[in-house]
Amino acid sequence: MQKDDRDMLQVLESELDFITKGGYDRSVRTPHEPTILFQDSPICPEFPCRTHNDQCILMHFVPEGERLQATPCHYIPLNDTGDTVARLLNERGQEQAEEAMKAWLQRTITELKNGRAVKDIPIS
Repeated sequence: MQKDDRDMLQVLESELDFITKGGYDRSVRTPHEPTILFQDSPICPEFPCRTHNDQCILMHFVPEGERLQATPCHYIPLNDTGDTVARLLNERGQEQAEEAMKAWLQRTITELKNGRAVKDIPIS
């Protein structure tokens, strides 16, 4: 995977637009298989993504200890209680995970527009 040099704000806005428009409802490419949050999004530089490394723009939000997970973007803390896509999918299902992702995306986009650095963006 090459270094992802896209604008972070544009990437996150694209993901918010995708999820808001029901992008994870069903894959056009594989309609009989469930979609995987973040991975089956066109924001992924290797869409559909199946490999991960530090060059992916979402890795900026993945805690260092979770970066070796099979799907590291599923370990981004989405709120102040530490919910992640992985936890929400396991405990509450896709709908709750998508809602938490939307809220996280909205907060993160707002913070970036307000000039905050990624490392300074709160998760609550």
